[in-house]
Amino acid sequence: MAFRIFLSLLLIFLFSFPSFSYASLRLPTWLSEKKTDGSVLQLKKGAPFAGFDPRWVTQLSWHPRAFLHEGFLSEEECDHLINLAKDKLEKSMVADNDSGKSIMSEVRTSSGMFLNKAQDEIVKTIEGKIAAWTFLPEENGEAMQVLHYEHGEKYEPHFDYFHDKANQELGGHRVATVLMYLSNVEKGGETVFPNTESKIVQPKDDSWSDCAKDGYAVKPKKGDALLFFNLHPDATTDPSSLHGSCPVIEGEKWSATKWIHVRSFDRPKHSRSEKCVDENENCSRWAAIGECQKNPQYMVGSGASYGFCRRSCKVC
Repeated sequence: MAFRIFLSLLLIFLFSFPSFSYASLRLPTWLSEKKTDGSVLQLKKGAPFAGFDPRWVTQLSWHPRAFLHEGFLSEEECDHLINLAKDKLEKSMVADNDSGKSIMSEVRTSSGMFLNKAQDEIVKTIEGKIAAWTFLPEENGEAMQVLHYEHGEKYEPHFDYFHDKANQELGGHRVATVLMYLSNVEKGGETVFPNTESKIVQPKDDSWSDCAKDGYAVKPKKGDALLFFNLHPDATTDPSSLHGSCPVIEGEKWSATKWIHVRSFDRPKHSRSEKCVDENENCSRWAAIGECQKNPQYMVGSGASYGFCRRSCKVC
């Protein structure tokens, strides 16, 4: 009843103005338009296009938090990343759980290579789009890794957060993963989440591989991107983020991965020989309001790593 009264009053208001034009009644773009003109979100003035269209994003799961963006990359962007990588591929490695060193393993049988950050304008634009979608700064991300899977190649279910301390020293845990599909795959090659509760509600027919039927799965589609979080909102590790790449049965699979850390990955690793400095322009202000005592892990540091405001906290 209240809604009908509101609607009646709105119509009376509109028709009481003879000069009113329906063309001037514009719905928000997320309701009224199919495509976005320009950037939905610009990270900084003068930056390259760094937008994404949230209307093409589908929430897949809350445990883990996983989202699919259809058409995140254009065909030209996909082909460009493949062309940058295809002559530089090497056997993919995994991180040893104890030492943190990269080692070969039959768990992962693909080949790949790392691009440089902002290697060219197209790579820089993609990195900007990723930062806009995830709301995580570009400096927290690793360089993009392009991967190639041939027939039978796969990556067994694994976690993207670290089990060793060595890899956590630079940037901390990988809080989020963005997986971009650069090609279609005729059969197989799905991304599968074996531990998610959503697997029981996803219908599957014979077009899915047997591997994909062991969890919630996403089929590779050229241009689509999958975002999932490896940590809970309270920054604890999320076991439901266990994921793998199913074996390719027909065709080949190209993908690109961006791992994003909880803090800057670009910052040089702290060492005992570093000068006594502040690494944030707000350090003195934070120290003045007691953050050295309230937030010592960041401000002062610990035995494993130096803090970012050591000078203002007068600990060196």
